[in-house]
Amino acid sequence: MSTEHEFDEQKQLIYCVLTISDTRTISNDKGGWTIRTKLETAGHKIFETWICQDDKMEIESIIEEWLRNPNVHGIITTGGTGIGFRDVTPETLEPYFTKKMDGFGQLFTMLSYTEDVGSKALLSRATAGIVKDKVIFALPGSLKAIELAMEKLVLPELHHIHHELTKHLGD
Repeated sequence: MSTEHEFDEQKQLIYCVLTISDTRTISNDKGGWTIRTKLETAGHKIFETWICQDDKMEIESIIEEWLRNPNVHGIITTGGTGIGFRDVTPETLEPYFTKKMDGFGQLFTMLSYTEDVGSKALLSRATAGIVKDKVIFALPGSLKAIELAMEKLVLPELHHIHHELTKHLGD
């Protein structure tokens, strides 16, 4: 007998990782590397990774290409979620969302607050949302924040999110 929330937790999901930063390069992109490593350790596959500037048009170009790819299940970005002038990730990604996952940002802020970040947690604009049958997570650029988000929120729910987004497709 199957239940409403029964899904294959062993299914390998395919993700893209985008580092959004004016200062990161392949040699110093610890955040992007951490996301990739955590996804692969959890049994998932990386379709592509990229580093781009804090530039709305550059971010849109990369995201749109990945959203068009039927083999990609989701996208995780790092960087550009702060309150600085060049931080444009939420403003760039949220218009694509068909559904915003408000709980992600709220839980991330709460966890950040309690994990020694304190009141500085209110500066984060981490966000997540759905674009058709794909999920996008926009994480901060801080390595500690990436580890927190991946371990406590993202990885535990990837299969459930995929199941909910594709159950009507028979996947």
